Amino acid sequence: MNGDAVLVVEDEADIRELVCYNLAKDGYRTTSVGSGEEALDQLASRQFDLVLLDLMLPGIDGLTICRKLKNDPRTQDVPIVMLAAKGE
Repeated sequence: MNGDAVLVVEDEADIRELVCYNLAKDGYRTTSVGSGEEALDQLASRQFDLVLLDLMLPGIDGLTICRKLKNDPRTQDVPIVMLAAKGE
């Protein structure tokens, strides 16, 4: 998957920056956004090979975004890794 495009969706700027830094260091092309709305805009205009998705986002939450992506034929096959700080 080296060189592939990854969308990082995380509202905490420090975490978003750290994740993107480490992915870029390993050769991935990253795009990062801080809200669910921005994520949907990016996904509507570009193709990604992977989405790293925070559960708790301002506005549209990560679970809602995940459902939208899996119900859309254009994005249903894109792997999603959920990022969560929840203990449950």
